Amino acid sequence: MKISVIGTGYVGLVTGTCLAETGNEVVCVDIDKDKVKKMQGGEVPIYEPHLEVIFERNIKANRLKFTTSLEEGLEHGEIIFLALPTPEDEDGSADLKYILGVSDDIGKLISEYKVIVDKSTVPVGTAEKVRATIEKNANCDFDVVSNPEFLREGFAVDDFLKPERIVVGSSSVRAIELMNKLYKPFVRSGNPIIVMDEKSAELTKYAANSFLAAKITFMNEIANYCEKVGADVDKVRRGMGTDSRIGKRFLFPGIGYGGSCFPKDVKALHKSGKEANYDFQILESVIKVNQSQKTILFPKIEQHFDSNLKDKSFAIWGLAFKPETDDIREAPSLYMIDKLLEKGAHIKTFDPEAMDNVKRKFGDKIEFANSMYEALEGVDALIICTEWSIFRTPNFSKLRDKMNGNVIFDGRNLYDLEDIEKENLSYYSIGRENIKI
Repeated sequence: MKISVIGTGYVGLVTGTCLAETGNEVVCVDIDKDKVKKMQGGEVPIYEPHLEVIFERNIKANRLKFTTSLEEGLEHGEIIFLALPTPEDEDGSADLKYILGVSDDIGKLISEYKVIVDKSTVPVGTAEKVRATIEKNANCDFDVVSNPEFLREGFAVDDFLKPERIVVGSSSVRAIELMNKLYKPFVRSGNPIIVMDEKSAELTKYAANSFLAAKITFMNEIANYCEKVGADVDKVRRGMGTDSRIGKRFLFPGIGYGGSCFPKDVKALHKSGKEANYDFQILESVIKVNQSQKTILFPKIEQHFDSNLKDKSFAIWGLAFKPETDDIREAPSLYMIDKLLEKGAHIKTFDPEAMDNVKRKFGDKIEFANSMYEALEGVDALIICTEWSIFRTPNFSKLRDKMNGNVIFDGRNLYDLEDIEKENLSYYSIGRENIKI
């Protein structure tokens, strides 16, 4: 099939590359000329495990192409994916200016039947707005489909190639048949293509992300309460997770969620509720708790250093909002860096993938190390913000030798308390007993 993808951000690039991997002819469109030139030359603009291999393979096979011409993309594809940004507006709603702007252009340019697919995460009713915008200028038939993505950063390629489910929102038999044909190779193991109306499809994505964000936040609240009463959140988590109604996933406490999806989607659903005269009280609490959770370690840091952080030196391991990505959007590490800088502290950081993005934000206000151990040289304390695998089993002897201080503030509970007690280190984590030497 001939497919076009408008927008080559995280979702668009993964979508286009993975659709090419099953033999489709894909043209990706982006207005960023430099980015398009780099992709045409085989350069992947984001870090995502396994993406580079299939990206290069499909460019060589001539199944994956890039252009800045919207007209070229629309002429090529029988199915047109809109994978455009929906940034958070000042009031928390999703800004649809990019989607509706392109939709207006689509109406002026198409001359034969097309299926226009909303792949971006959009509020309920967006398909109707896209349809009305295209309709103003279109002189041919077309259908608008809602097809939300459920990609986890760090696992996006696997999620696309082996989806747990595919949601297709449409009332058009013709469009549904084309979407089923497109996605059939991805569901050979029997996972479902779930067809529903457009509004239900749009809400499914928001509901799923908001539920997971609420689950994370609930566990963080339990962890905070554990510290007040002397319980151990690891034991509570294991006791809860064995209940099949709850499950083991998303029960790990920490310093809050970040990224491009959860923060934005929860706020957008909360705002959409207000517009429909409905108050999502749970989501309001989730937003509030997650914001404070990002710096939940900071009072412990201040207390340990007697509220005097001026000229203290801190190493931060992990800058991305989660491992296996270079995405720093709403990353807890950024909030921690801001807090420390406000108090006059010095900061040395290390992350396997996200340092370039953080350099663009902070410049020379902080230091960037070439390795996790280089970041420790001469520091008073280590703060862990992201649970990259390389941080899970450090050489503690080397760690102690590099540091001036002897304290770890662990925002991801990477180490067992029994193990850390043997290392002659002070250790503060989330929802567990503090170890002080």
